[in-house]
Amino acid sequence: MDSSLHLGLTPWSLRDTHTAQILGEQAQFGEACGYESFWLPEHHFTSGSAIPDPLMLLAAVAAMTTKLRLGTTSYLLPLRQPLLAAEQVAVLDQLSAGRLTLGIGRGYAPELFSTFGVDRSRKRKLLKNCLDIMQRAWAGQVVGDEPGATAISPLPVQKPHPPIWVAAFGPLALKQAGSLGCPYLASPGETFDRLRGNLSIHREACEGAGLPIPSEVPIMRTVFCSRNRSEIEGVRSRLNEQAAQMAREVDDRQTPITVDDWALIGEPAFIRDMAARYQAELDVTHLVVTRLRIGGVASETLKQSVALTAETLLA
Repeated sequence: MDSSLHLGLTPWSLRDTHTAQILGEQAQFGEACGYESFWLPEHHFTSGSAIPDPLMLLAAVAAMTTKLRLGTTSYLLPLRQPLLAAEQVAVLDQLSAGRLTLGIGRGYAPELFSTFGVDRSRKRKLLKNCLDIMQRAWAGQVVGDEPGATAISPLPVQKPHPPIWVAAFGPLALKQAGSLGCPYLASPGETFDRLRGNLSIHREACEGAGLPIPSEVPIMRTVFCSRNRSEIEGVRSRLNEQAAQMAREVDDRQTPITVDDWALIGEPAFIRDMAARYQAELDVTHLVVTRLRIGGVASETLKQSVALTAETLLA
């Protein structure tokens, strides 16, 4: 396997997500294991695991780490005032000494938009308008109509701004990501074949917009690595039940969906071979390890999986 694979991590325990110490300790452990980035999503109104402000939590993580890149998997631009968002991102980039990667998204839950008073039908336009203003602000330009035009301070450490990735799901979102010239951050729930098709749509959109295809190909994958076969079989069994449900929800599937279509679950050699396949066939450059959908596994066991995954893929 190509040792240049960039390995990232999301928290394996989401209890008390408002407690920076818990997230910071997980980030510190990931950094010690060799992970190169630590990622948080944006979740609203989820009892016990809400992450309504990932930038604020990542600021705390920045103070507890030294070289780990800090990333958002879905910073929801349609919900935000552009200049305020630009300022907050710039502050975090300053606090982390230029370690931020901003993954942006539109959001999808109808109740999210209705609660915040945002027209869901305009989410793609709102994302683009917000990003355009943020990028102008980060460039030091005066933004807005007179007499309220202003420039922000501070500016980001990274020039012209932190890397922007786009979390996309569905053809329209993929085309928008490509039209912006940004890498497409693939969600953990998409099958291998669906990823192949999505990457093709994204690349065609980049070319159609006259923009270079980004060199970064980042994906999020559910990963569980263990040398305990009974643990592996338990996780695989539960996830295969979920795969069967996924197959029932997708009308255009001609073959059954199995856990291996969308997750990496197994012993080290198997994990290594699966990761190598993603690199060889999809040109994946960044693998963000997540525990999404893995239930019924103790936090300490998941922590051991995090360590063994790094040992396996970074050797």
